[in-house]
Amino acid sequence: MSDHNPLPKTPLRVRKVHPLRAWIWLVRGWADFMEAPQVGLAHGAAAALFGGFALWLAWDRFWVLAGAFSGFLLVGPLLATGLYAVSRALVRGERADFSTVWAVWASLDRRLIQFGILLTVLGTGWVITSAALISLGVHPPVTTPTDFLQRVVLAPQPGLFEIWLVVGALMAAPVFASSVIAIPLLMDRQVGVQRAVLTSWRAVLANPVATGLWAGVVMVLTLLGLGTLMFGLILVMPVLGHASWHAYRDLVVREKV
Repeated sequence: MSDHNPLPKTPLRVRKVHPLRAWIWLVRGWADFMEAPQVGLAHGAAAALFGGFALWLAWDRFWVLAGAFSGFLLVGPLLATGLYAVSRALVRGERADFSTVWAVWASLDRRLIQFGILLTVLGTGWVITSAALISLGVHPPVTTPTDFLQRVVLAPQPGLFEIWLVVGALMAAPVFASSVIAIPLLMDRQVGVQRAVLTSWRAVLANPVATGLWAGVVMVLTLLGLGTLMFGLILVMPVLGHASWHAYRDLVVREKV
């Protein structure tokens, strides 16, 4: 559900926030979750079920598993679009339930679909790069998460895992900068994908500490969710989804039209 009044083509204004603002976003995300827990739990349960199914299906095919999780982590913010809509409805004092979520997805917004395809392509690129890097440096091949832990993460000779982390960070950083504000913005306003991405970048560049801290919070909580055999995702996904909406509201100035 986007606003139907197009905004001017001038760049959207972004604001600077306190470096520790990420904690406020998290608190507000929890508050929104408690206001509409049934919607949040449904999103979180769907994420946990997907993760559990991927783990069961591809346990002995590590790169298939890595691809599934990488794709989910990148496309996850898009799947949280319904949570953004619920947070927006709560701010406006409107009805916030499954009908709010349905209205967003029933619109079949092409901009969100385009952005989802872009994130999927980027995720595929990382999986291919990661697989090539580990395959060239580890013999025999890594086939299970246990192999990856023992022969890459806990390898007696350091180097490969550190390189893998650096390459992953270099590839993930621009994806985060492009999407942290863009998806809630696309849901909320009638702007093009390019304009949304550029606004997201400008918000990150104007607030490197606050958005960097937010990236760390998202990564740590997501890893905790994955590390609890996906059960943690039942809470992590909705709270982060609602919190991301509040990050967008703080970082992008609401234009009057």
